[in-house]
Amino acid sequence: MMENDDKLLVAFFDENRQEIPDNGFTRRVMRHLPDRTRRISQLWATFCFTLALVLFFAFDGLQLVLGTLRETFTVAAQSGVTEASPKSLLVAGIVLLFLLYRKICSLA
Repeated sequence: MMENDDKLLVAFFDENRQEIPDNGFTRRVMRHLPDRTRRISQLWATFCFTLALVLFFAFDGLQLVLGTLRETFTVAAQSGVTEASPKSLLVAGIVLLFLLYRKICSLA
């Protein structure tokens, strides 16, 4: 019985479908709705980035990064890796920058 009613309803609405012209109504309504979540997420991201930057300089992060790079290259030179290709040094630098970024993000 329910299936028959459903079929009748679908047939009725298919036959009596009317398209109402939008004329840009939906776009205008969506443009006037407040985009609160976007503003909040932008404020939160700005706050977190600022906090991470302040903590980076407050805990002398630049000296830590330079010390780590200096130590890495010193160890590499002492262990005989002086014949390393520039490509592998570039990859190592990118990995170090990625790890630095992750560390800064974990502090915030």
